[in-house]
Amino acid sequence: MTPNDISLADLERFILDGIPLARAMAVSIDSFDGMRLVMTAPLLPNINDKACAFGGSIVALMTLTCWALVEAVLRQRGEDCDVFVADSTVRYLDPIWNDLRAEATLAPGANWKGFFGMLKARGRARGDFTCVVPGADGKPMASLDARFVAKRRA
Repeated sequence: MTPNDISLADLERFILDGIPLARAMAVSIDSFDGMRLVMTAPLLPNINDKACAFGGSIVALMTLTCWALVEAVLRQRGEDCDVFVADSTVRYLDPIWNDLRAEATLAPGANWKGFFGMLKARGRARGDFTCVVPGADGKPMASLDARFVAKRRA
């Protein structure tokens, strides 16, 4: 299957309908190429008292972006699962003064083959993911390393 086999509009609507915080943040899916998913959010509803991006919005966007990556790949493969974040570590590296853009991928050393092998054998799987909010120069402004769990729905 290719990334075109899933509807990003349907996935975005699922997120906005089911997660009130995502709706308040005005998140949207920018792109998905099968290995990397990009989400964006405007600065204005995510601003803090210093007029830069609120840390809670930054971590929420990175978490949502990783979650959406897992959900998109599961949908590509026809898997009906609930997806949960198990744990995460966030780094705030520089203030963000512009609209937010988060890019999620598998963590280095992780692979989808192992993830789906575990899902097939146990009905649940876990995987490690990374997300960055890049600055204009490409240098990360914030980063998230997270583990997500997918459980087949009964």
